[in-house]
Amino acid sequence: MPVMSAVERWFCQSPPWHWVAGPILGWALQGITPQGAVLELGGGSGAMAAETARRFPDCELTVTDVDPAMVTAAQRRLADAPRVSVRQADATQLPFADGSFDVAVSYLMLHHVVQWRQALAEVARVLRPGGTFVGYDLVATPLTEAVHWADRSPHRLISRHELRPALLEAGLHDVCVRTALGRQAMRFTASKPR
Repeated sequence: MPVMSAVERWFCQSPPWHWVAGPILGWALQGITPQGAVLELGGGSGAMAAETARRFPDCELTVTDVDPAMVTAAQRRLADAPRVSVRQADATQLPFADGSFDVAVSYLMLHHVVQWRQALAEVARVLRPGGTFVGYDLVATPLTEAVHWADRSPHRLISRHELRPALLEAGLHDVCVRTALGRQAMRFTASKPR
């Protein structure tokens, strides 16, 4: 999985992104409360993780990112959060045992994984039976393609018709995918069968 472009790296560490993490978190979680062992995929500089740790202090949060610069930034940001660990990890080859997590979250990162279907299979593998996968991502539209073309970042944007069947194919069920923000984004939930 490639690292972020310079533009994306700047954005993930920018004050505006950190300011909006709070309002975005509730919207992204769609009423799901992270409990137990929680995995955040592609956590970037840790803005969403910091808000998760603040709102849900009882969960054990593991934050991952493939980009070493983002891992370092997240480690700094989350150094005082006692139940949070940060690890470098590729979402297509997660270094965790089967059934390690109760909840997995992904916030605006799946499209950065060119082989995002493999990442979904890994999420299904590391979730415990009955575990939940929740988050949001961009939809493949002319606007989102133009933004990624301009910043030259490696990506594979997902059409709104691709995600649901891919989640089912990965072995998840109770799949719900809804478009949002003028159909430029989509929110999703899925769970691993018990």
